[in-house]
Amino acid sequence: MQETLKVEKVTESIVRLTMDDEKTGNALSDHMISLLSTTIKEVSDDKSIKVIVIAATGKIFCSGHNLKEITAARKNNDQGERYFLDLFKSCSALMQSIVYCPKPVIAEIDGVATAAGCQLVASCDLAIASDSSSFATPGVNLGLFCSTPMVALSRNVKKKDAMKMLLTGDMIDSSEAKRISLINDHVPSKNLSTEVMQLANKIASKSMQTVKIGKSAFYKQSELSLSEAYKYTSEIMAENTMNADAKEGISSFLEKRDPKWE
Repeated sequence: MQETLKVEKVTESIVRLTMDDEKTGNALSDHMISLLSTTIKEVSDDKSIKVIVIAATGKIFCSGHNLKEITAARKNNDQGERYFLDLFKSCSALMQSIVYCPKPVIAEIDGVATAAGCQLVASCDLAIASDSSSFATPGVNLGLFCSTPMVALSRNVKKKDAMKMLLTGDMIDSSEAKRISLINDHVPSKNLSTEVMQLANKIASKSMQTVKIGKSAFYKQSELSLSEAYKYTSEIMAENTMNADAKEGISSFLEKRDPKWE
């Protein structure tokens, strides 16, 4: 089967995963979901990698699920019921693997991101898009509400903005995507990769032990009540303060020198 995911180690500490299936609009087919899931797991276990970038070739970043595969599955004896359940479960597992990945994941969007493609953008920790990029959750227009994309969308943008996207299926541009915090920023297409690499390099220069602790705590505390979140993060900070990198970071700051992370 054709490999539709390019894996490139851009620097010693940054890896770029490029979806390369322009014929399907870089759809999250069974194959693409499997490739992304497997690769993210491998990269998560690679101690030399500090930041992951997810990009795509062509004018479509990701068109969502492969509708031809969904249509073909209707010919199964159960009319596709088992296939559909497995598909959405595997895609949901992929999105969670991005959130739970100890390495920061940056989406680099230069084109259209719709449905599960928009979900992919929302699931990444950070997202930078080109000025010409656009986003939508258009399932409602097809009689198939974007319920799984809704999970990532509703956890990253305000409820009314999320509901407007979900209920209308309308496309929004990069400026609107930034306003509602679906993406961090947008830049001219020619500057996109440079901007993403500058951001990735800045993050890669930090203590990865500290970043790993912080990313995990960020998502966990967001699901807790205010008092529970403060109790949890107080314990995390106390543990973090005991780490060698925290000791080194504070010492280097007081001594006015660059830190040497463990």
